[in-house]
Amino acid sequence: MRQTKRHSTKGFSLIETMIALVVLAVGVLGLAAMLGDALAYMSGSQDDFIAQQAAEQAAESILTAKYSNNATFGQISNFGVGNPTGLFLTGAQPLLQPSPSGLVGSTDDVGQPPAYILQPGPDQILGTADDVQQPLNNFTRTITITNVAGEPNLRQVNIVVNYTTGRFTRNYTLNTLVSAF
Repeated sequence: MRQTKRHSTKGFSLIETMIALVVLAVGVLGLAAMLGDALAYMSGSQDDFIAQQAAEQAAESILTAKYSNNATFGQISNFGVGNPTGLFLTGAQPLLQPSPSGLVGSTDDVGQPPAYILQPGPDQILGTADDVQQPLNNFTRTITITNVAGEPNLRQVNIVVNYTTGRFTRNYTLNTLVSAF
């Protein structure tokens, strides 16, 4: 009788191990990329808040100007061809510090320095000499004021703040109405 040796079927071959390592590496790299994107997206939460506040600042300045009689209903419009009395610039404008009138995004903002966020300096105390100004160069604000069809005493105000955070481009939109009364 012939004696045959049985080969052991226990364990993995080198090819199986290499394939498993490649599959594992692809999965880990995909997870790492997703984690990096998630962290970049989450780091933009401060920019999300700044965009919201920039839009609300514009809406509040428009409403305050109208209802405190610092601007007429006719002036609550975009400045441009055919409308020389409009106070608000057309198109995307950088965020600037408000002029003495307090109207942001208006014709009197031209020449104002860029808006900024004041951050605590190395001593981590806000209001000391080492505070750092973080300019808001990655933000633009567009104020569009249109007449409401069929309502001569009502205007719609659309404020869009565009910004980039990391490799993401985002925007925040705020809509409100202004009445002639």
